[in-house]
Amino acid sequence: MTQTLNAQYQFGTAEHKQFAVDDARRQLDVFRQSLRPEGGFVTLALDGGALDSAVQELHTTTRLVHSFAIAKLAGAADCDAIIDQGMAYLWNGHRDTVNGGYHWAKDGSVVHDQRKLAYGHVFVLLAGSSALAVGHDDAQRLIDDVTSVLDTRYWEEAHGLFCDEYNADWTPFSTYRGMNANMHGVEALLAAYEATGRESYLHKAGRILDFFMRKMAPEYGWRLPEHYNQSWQVDPDYSENPMFRPAGTTPGHSFELARLMIQHWDLSGRPADDTVEIARNVVYAALDGAWDGERGGLFYTLGFDGSPMIRDRYWWPVTEAIGVLGSLLKLNTATQQDREWYARLWAFADATFMDANGGWMPEINDANEPVQNQFIGKPDIYHALQADLLPLTSGVSGYYKTLHQIGL
Repeated sequence: MTQTLNAQYQFGTAEHKQFAVDDARRQLDVFRQSLRPEGGFVTLALDGGALDSAVQELHTTTRLVHSFAIAKLAGAADCDAIIDQGMAYLWNGHRDTVNGGYHWAKDGSVVHDQRKLAYGHVFVLLAGSSALAVGHDDAQRLIDDVTSVLDTRYWEEAHGLFCDEYNADWTPFSTYRGMNANMHGVEALLAAYEATGRESYLHKAGRILDFFMRKMAPEYGWRLPEHYNQSWQVDPDYSENPMFRPAGTTPGHSFELARLMIQHWDLSGRPADDTVEIARNVVYAALDGAWDGERGGLFYTLGFDGSPMIRDRYWWPVTEAIGVLGSLLKLNTATQQDREWYARLWAFADATFMDANGGWMPEINDANEPVQNQFIGKPDIYHALQADLLPLTSGVSGYYKTLHQIGL
């Protein structure tokens, strides 16, 4: 592990802070080029130029707003243009003024994909919360609007979970239920709680976490089932989109949900319970099964027995593993193993995914070289920027109040 002991990869060192800050600045420089002159955003090619497609998906709009809002809180300059343009496009582009809610994708002024997905709506709540944290004038109306939609259309009170998907007129087109929308729902609910102080957001996030982390995780060897039927029973044979709804379990989601569980625990006053133990169990079940001992990096999916299924390696599970290990390292229960994993993941990211020109390559092949199979261009700043910034704050929650410590 000689490489992983390099100070720039080590949690808490001055060298590591500078390393992460430099990467964040490069990322922001690249993604500032996302502005589309006629409104909304372009998707970036690997070289930072614009791809030909004018299709803009809801999670792209919302994640850019959120990312540039937290960057502004961390001290970065020139963030307002992205935030303003994204907020305007959410309200005037994605929002369905006839039926309510938010369309999944637009192509200019035309609805490209009319589906209403919980996954997209929770990201609207995240974007609104981060915009509120930076004082955007339109943030509160966005939060109120999407909260009403989430409460009336998606929240299933009997289960304490969000359902998934509708047509534009709110007729359901499937009975699918999934973890992904709920995991990002927790993220958005916690952000909304931190931005507004409304206890209902914290309560809903806790109910979702209880189901996945306290009920499902121990039943399945600390690996989280992704797919469920309408009654919230596990559908072990489900397999649809190999990227967005693959069979088996997804280690990257385990990392995300474990970090969010620690955040919720902290916001709840750190009750004397087994939260950190559960989070650690979920994290290490994912790391132990997903780490590719030959090539490095993390396999995309695992079976319920922990064996690799989809062996492709993408950037975002690495960033999310970094994020949760950063949270564990801030606790008094941190271990040397946590430190070693944190450094190992950063070293691998630096050697493979991180682009010296800014932004991260989303996918690598067997030779650890960038390829464009599942993803074209640089589709996202959100995952990697949070990996840069969140571990540099002093706490495991309250990021809107502590990001200023970074000084981008």
